[in-house]
Amino acid sequence: MGLVLGNHMSTFAGGDTGWVLTCAALVLMMTPGVAFFYGGLVHRKNALSILIQCFLAVCIVTVVWIMLGYTIAFGPSTLGGFIGDLHYMLLDNMDHVDQVPDDIHNVTRSPLFMIFMMMYAILAPAIIVGGFAERMKLLAFAVFLPLWTLVVFCPVTKWLWGNDPGASGFFDLGNAGSLDFAGGTVIHFNAGIAALVAALVIGRRNSFGEHGNRPHSIPFCMLGGALLWFGWFGFNAGSAGAPDRLAVLAFVNTQVAAAAGGLSWLILEWLLRGRPTSVGLVTGAVAGLVSITPACGYVDTRWALVIGCGATAASFFAVNRIKKWLTYDDSLDAFGIHGIAGLWGAIATGLFASLEINPDGRNGLFYGNPVQLWLQIKPVIYVTIWSGGCTWILLLLLKHTIGIRATAEDERIGLDVAEQSLLAYDTFDGLGVPDQDRPANSNSV
Repeated sequence: MGLVLGNHMSTFAGGDTGWVLTCAALVLMMTPGVAFFYGGLVHRKNALSILIQCFLAVCIVTVVWIMLGYTIAFGPSTLGGFIGDLHYMLLDNMDHVDQVPDDIHNVTRSPLFMIFMMMYAILAPAIIVGGFAERMKLLAFAVFLPLWTLVVFCPVTKWLWGNDPGASGFFDLGNAGSLDFAGGTVIHFNAGIAALVAALVIGRRNSFGEHGNRPHSIPFCMLGGALLWFGWFGFNAGSAGAPDRLAVLAFVNTQVAAAAGGLSWLILEWLLRGRPTSVGLVTGAVAGLVSITPACGYVDTRWALVIGCGATAASFFAVNRIKKWLTYDDSLDAFGIHGIAGLWGAIATGLFASLEINPDGRNGLFYGNPVQLWLQIKPVIYVTIWSGGCTWILLLLLKHTIGIRATAEDERIGLDVAEQSLLAYDTFDGLGVPDQDRPANSNSV
């Protein structure tokens, strides 16, 4: 993605600049989309806790990205390409003029490229919220956010998108030929692995498996899914860097895969459970969107149908079978959707990518290049080890210092009351919140 976007941005045509800025705004909208999608799926006594965590990601990651994140992800390579140096710390050495030299080495000096990539950095930790929803303390999450962004997200971004052109080394995955057009591995699989580890370290909710864990507002969930779907066009088509043929291809593939994913989930529910659900439809669409993300600029639209359907099959099995067999509490299926669909999307790119579709890409297995399948699996292995291991270490450090889990009593009354003294709704019916625990200003919510 980085090189595709960079090739256009090196010329800074006015129309291209407007396109990328618009798409950056669409990507930012995806984080509130996650907030509503997740917020509708939790018990209503925890709805605000989800919203504040996702909006907190917008604020904290923005500051962290400006200070250190961007230079770690896109600064000149150091430590064998593992991270970038401090060349762009606090956006030092950035270009603030209308023209950038027509050289891909200099595109990282562009504030336009920086702000677009910031929106990706914001979204990734918001996805992780789904793994520990309804039980992680807000303070712990506020500390975890910058640490995970700097230690996990930025190095992974460097490996696939940010290494100096022509460099070759152990961490130069993008230069070695691994493809990720818009973040299937960098963002979704990365965040999915972190969410799974968080669910395991923090442990299951006290109410795990009870009827009280049913979604409290399916319309909120559908609204969040709609915002995600809409924003995803900026996520994928914006990665082309200009409103050109490649952007159109990514846009079309995004729509097709999402529709195929949603329909597939609905059909599976109908066949296996006897009835479809609104939550299933929107969940399948999100799985399709995740899966097409790494491939959208490299595959023919016919393969987008296959990728979307395959994502639903894999995620449906993970959510409804693997999760139950292993009894882990991935509260909102961040791993089951983003992790599993992201994994399938990376593999599918290695199967279906074609140079006829994108001359700047590579052929996949189905087009005579079996090596590409390994080049897609390789980053998955790297990310599994790094994201999983670092997330585990970070959470253990927080667990034994400030603590990461809400108390049993806070879980019982809900994190909205326990941490914010607020509720999302002005009625307490069915919440099980004793009179003494009710916030005094609840009627103003």
